[in-house]
Order: sequence, then C-alpha cells, then structure tokens
Amino acid sequence: MKKYPMAEKYDQKWVEENWMGPNPLILLEELCGNLKLTPNMKVLDMGCGKGLTSVFLAKEFGVTVFANDLWIDPSENLERFEAAGVSDKVFPVRAEAHALPFANNFFDAVISIDSYHYYGACEMYFPCVFSRLVKPGGQLGIVNPGLTEEFENGYPPNMKSFWLKPSAEGELFSFHSAAWWRNLWEKTEIAEITSSYNIPDSKEIWYPWAYWAQKNFKIKFGLESDDVEFLEADTENKIALIVMTAVKRSK
Repeated sequence: MKKYPMAEKYDQKWVEENWMGPNPLILLEELCGNLKLTPNMKVLDMGCGKGLTSVFLAKEFGVTVFANDLWIDPSENLERFEAAGVSDKVFPVRAEAHALPFANNFFDAVISIDSYHYYGACEMYFPCVFSRLVKPGGQLGIVNPGLTEEFENGYPPNMKSFWLKPSAEGELFSFHSAAWWRNLWEKTEIAEITSSYNIPDSKEIWYPWAYWAQKNFKIKFGLESDDVEFLEADTENKIALIVMTAVKRSK
C-alpha cells in the first residue's frame, strides 16, 4: 500500500480513540497532494468529526482551520485541540451543512473528509452552498466512499442486501463513482476540476477501520458494524474511496 508519511507520524492509539471512519489522516494526506495549502490560509473542515483532520491541517500546513461538525460537541473538540497544541489555529464550530454561519467567499479552501456524500449528493448543494464558501481562485476538495463505476443493471447480487436492508438508512444510496461526482460539480461551470480519481488500495485503507468497528462498536455505542462483511462481499471491487479537488473560477 502507498505510504503516507505525514499521517504515520500520529499516534495510532490517538487516531483510534477519535476516528469515525477509515483513517481520516490518510484520506486527508491523499487529498492534500492535490491542493496547494500555505500558512495562514483560512480553511473550512466540513464534517470534521472529532477533529483529527483539523489538527492535521494546522500542524502540517500552518493554516487556520474552522472545524465544523453537527454531531460532535464543539467544547469536546476544543479540549482535543488544546491537548494537541493547536487551539490558536483551530476553531470548533457546530452547524448543520445547509445552515453554515460563514460569509460567502470567506475561505481560501473548503475540504470534507468522509462526510460530503451525506449532504452533497443533492444537485443544489455545490452551487448554492459549498462553492459559495470559498473565494474565487480558492480550492475545494472532498474524499468520499463510493463506487468504481455506477451500477447500470441493479445492485450486484452479492451486495444487494447491504443497499436494501432497513438499517442502511439510505447512506449507500449516495455512493457514486468519481465520474458521477465530477459531472455533478463540473456542469455548474463554477469550478475547474483539478483531480478526480479512486484512491489506490482503497479497501486496504478501509479494512483497519472495519476490523476496529467490528470489535468496538458494540462496546462503545451499542451498535453493530457490518463494514467487514460489506468489504468482503465486494468480490468485483466495486467499492472505492474517491478524491476530487477543484479551483473556483473567477467571475
């Protein structure tokens, strides 16, 4: 598997105490290889979870981060930022993705790691919300779980049950291919796409989280995780982790 030297510097125990999906530092390092971040830029970290990605952005690139998440208490995130020594660079925010308390054109970059698919698959979200947050010439970047290609003839038989079971709550219906996501943004003519691809070894990145969740979800949250079964059922390698970046066009 590809090496991620910046992500590997961080204590794995700290990561596992705070991750909410496949290692977000690896996903962010992959994304940042397609961005140009410089010190003191203002960056929005959308769906930051427990703030691992926000800490990474501040430490590795010296940017000022607004760490937004709907589900995590910002006071808890502040404690993590203070413990990591970045509370002067990272500011916790709690806001719903469609009701963000930021001015248009405020940010130099807006990124989202493993959360954009929950709210951004709607046709209106990119032109009406996400793209407005970043200034002309600013950068946008996302990493999503998705598909290597769209399903043209229904769900693969060996994976159909994961899409149709009641507990899925619709999450998998926002899994799409890199080409689908590219078209969603590109057709608005608001931004120029600078990268759009499947991360190599996506499932190898995903599996450590899946095994951890299989072991710990019941203990920590009273929930069952079926990520291991989901990945193992993907015998045709239809599942991927997708990177997309863009630069907002000047008017």
